[in-house]
Amino acid sequence: MSAPAVPSKRARVPAGGARVNVLYDAPGPRARRRNAVFTVLVILAAPAVLFLMAVKLNEKKQLDPALWTPFLRGDVWVNLILPGLLNTLSAAAVAALIAVPFGFVFGIGRLSGHAWIRLPAGAVVEFFRAIPLLVMIFAVMFGGNAILGLTVTPFTAVVIGLVLYNGSVLAEIVRAGIQSIPRGQSEAALAVGLRGGQVMRMILLPQAVTAMMPAIVAQLVVLLKDTALGFIVSFEDLLNAGARVLPSNFNNLIPSVIVIAIVYIVINLIVSAIAIWLEKRSRRNRRSTARPVEPPGAIVAPGSATGAPAAGVSLTD
Repeated sequence: MSAPAVPSKRARVPAGGARVNVLYDAPGPRARRRNAVFTVLVILAAPAVLFLMAVKLNEKKQLDPALWTPFLRGDVWVNLILPGLLNTLSAAAVAALIAVPFGFVFGIGRLSGHAWIRLPAGAVVEFFRAIPLLVMIFAVMFGGNAILGLTVTPFTAVVIGLVLYNGSVLAEIVRAGIQSIPRGQSEAALAVGLRGGQVMRMILLPQAVTAMMPAIVAQLVVLLKDTALGFIVSFEDLLNAGARVLPSNFNNLIPSVIVIAIVYIVINLIVSAIAIWLEKRSRRNRRSTARPVEPPGAIVAPGSATGAPAAGVSLTD
């Protein structure tokens, strides 16, 4: 008598070829008709909403050509918008270059087998994750002068705040990415005589980086947008140029904010496109048994992203 078939743990692929999502049941005929109706309603409603917004803006004289013509002048872009954009990108780049190593150090530290490493690393991560970024920037800017007697520039305050907050979030992403590697790999590596640090460096991290890439990039996009919070300390960034300097010169607050929002959208789309390209290239060059780590706040299917936790690895072994 043949043994009973064991159901596969892999996702089933129906006749249509679409992969079944454990968080989403395949819709039946009625559900598909209902979804089609909702789609048509949304498509029809979107132009109506845009038209209503245009009517309201016109009633408030916000579509007056005089309010929009400054954005057709080269000196406005060269002297106001582009310097603000450069400051935004500079702060985001410096903060990202520091936050990513910060996240790896403290994320790996939280997995250490030594309590004197694991507990302080966890305390630092949880503390800075709990503080709102706006409060952190304000505290660095004015607390440095009041407590330490230091003169902190707005650029420095923004970068430090971004590093501490986003670095702590990245530490959790790194921890989740490493723990997404099946436990058997670290156990096998330890069984053949590798030390804990070697297991982390040679076995776990190369695979975890691929799994972490989507979530890391998503957090870097958040970091870029968070530079706008430097507005509270008069950081001369893109938002400051669009919401403070331009309106004070041309009395066009709403048009300025709309244009600046479009610039932010374009920047984030470019960053996201680069990230997708990097992820695809990384996956082509390296096979990983770990699945992508979901961005913070995403709903994760049981066993789909975190997997079985990797064995505890000490950094100092």
